[in-house]
Amino acid sequence: MAKKAPYSNEADYVVVGSGSSGATIAGRLAQSGAKVIVLEAGKSDEKFLTKKPGMIGPMHAVPEIKKLNDWGYYSVPQKHILDRKMPVPRGKVLGGSSSVNGMVYVRGNRANYDSWAAEGCTGWDADTVNAAYKRMEDYEGGADQFRGEGGPIRVTVNKTPQEGSLQFLQATADATGCEILDDYNGASQEGVGRMQQNAADGLRYSSARGYIHHLAPPTLEVQTQVLVTKVVIENGRATGVRVRDKDGSERTIRAGKEVVLAAGFVGSAQILMLSGVGHAQHLKDHGIEVVSDLPVGDNLHDHMFHAMTFHATTSKMRGNAWFFAKGVAKEVARPGSTFLANSVFEVLAFLKTSQATNNVPDLQLHLLPWSYVSPNQDEPIRHDVDPRPALTVLTTLIYPKSRGTLRLASADPTATPLIDPAYLAESADLDLLTEGSELVREIFNGAAFKGAIKDEIHPGRSLQGSDLRQAILNRATSVYHGVGTCKMGVDETAVVTPDLKVRGVEGLRVCDASIMPSITGGNTNAPAIMIGERGADLVLGRG
Repeated sequence: MAKKAPYSNEADYVVVGSGSSGATIAGRLAQSGAKVIVLEAGKSDEKFLTKKPGMIGPMHAVPEIKKLNDWGYYSVPQKHILDRKMPVPRGKVLGGSSSVNGMVYVRGNRANYDSWAAEGCTGWDADTVNAAYKRMEDYEGGADQFRGEGGPIRVTVNKTPQEGSLQFLQATADATGCEILDDYNGASQEGVGRMQQNAADGLRYSSARGYIHHLAPPTLEVQTQVLVTKVVIENGRATGVRVRDKDGSERTIRAGKEVVLAAGFVGSAQILMLSGVGHAQHLKDHGIEVVSDLPVGDNLHDHMFHAMTFHATTSKMRGNAWFFAKGVAKEVARPGSTFLANSVFEVLAFLKTSQATNNVPDLQLHLLPWSYVSPNQDEPIRHDVDPRPALTVLTTLIYPKSRGTLRLASADPTATPLIDPAYLAESADLDLLTEGSELVREIFNGAAFKGAIKDEIHPGRSLQGSDLRQAILNRATSVYHGVGTCKMGVDETAVVTPDLKVRGVEGLRVCDASIMPSITGGNTNAPAIMIGERGADLVLGRG
């Protein structure tokens, strides 16, 4: 478990990154009896800010708080959305982004995984990954063909939703004819249902909570405030990693069996390139000796949302400091008794637009009973929100056609890489966000709200047609679900093979969301944890 320096410098497995996938694979490998070191650049997650689910609001809204657990990345100017520089939050804390995200628990659509398998990624079909999902879950609804119980990650539903959230459930079903689902992570995803969260009893169930703190395998050593600068590759084999401790000193940590990169779509790709694995010319341009010429950093893609806020008298939440302060005081006195015991989101819908193919929903709606920032949150300042009671829907593009890149800015491991998701480069992506926004307006016209909807606060009903489409260019925002930069596959576009081994280097794997050939249909935290489970299976020879 976590220990104070001096740290060990040798283990069977060295896992780089303690995030959604990293904590998972590290915990499972150590559970097998192997000696495992997991490396985290950030600090401990054992604090109110990261343990309490409802603190997600101020954690992202208040720059002084955000910087405590975030790398502070921004994208390069996005030429298809008015040259905006988009925030790219990444958790710099034990648990990684699973310690700072919204805890929206979505497996994705079963068709996502069958498509991976159809492209040659054997062992990643829907039935195989379902077994990993069942193993990792402790679902309050109990085990069945699709769901698991007794696993490290507790999954629950908010027991005290706002009245407006329940009205939205019915209004969505009325407007679209979709089913009101008991479990969108079960047999069918299409429909609308109460949001499932990896939180329980007022506690965030990050990967670190489940696989490090609670699993607590005795052969796992957690090293925090340790920056990995490169993988040590000798004669074509990864033998360890070079690291920089918080005092600036450097050392090498040796891996007797394998090095596993689980630093996310930014970190894993950056470390590979710093280690000589990537596009050969790009590496040479930065003075890095080429070990393996691979398309590292290609295939970057991400979900985007357009936030729409409605004045709704059936929500009692207020996005101001006083409201939060009162909530914190009550939560400290009686843990689990306030809105801070749950995620800010309460309802999800998965619907089909005119672009949908193969009968798979291609639009996700996130409902939260709060006002939201407008027009965007690009600037690193505290943004005020409308003081009225409100419901906000994040109209979400879940299968973007746009593809971007991640490249090194320099050979300095502390330099932020050039992150270019190429948001809305494909016009079909903007088409879907526009169509989805129009559908949301139809939903909020529904009788189920019983007159509670008084106004469209943002973007405002005056924006119609081409004006709405143009406004979305300044309003659309990342859902912070970047994937794909170390693509898994069987052809020349792949960085890793289906067993997550880096092509051309022995003893090195990548195990995180960067390996996704294509993004899953919904929030990516649960799939990233599943990838950690499957990675452990593959490393240990369990298929």
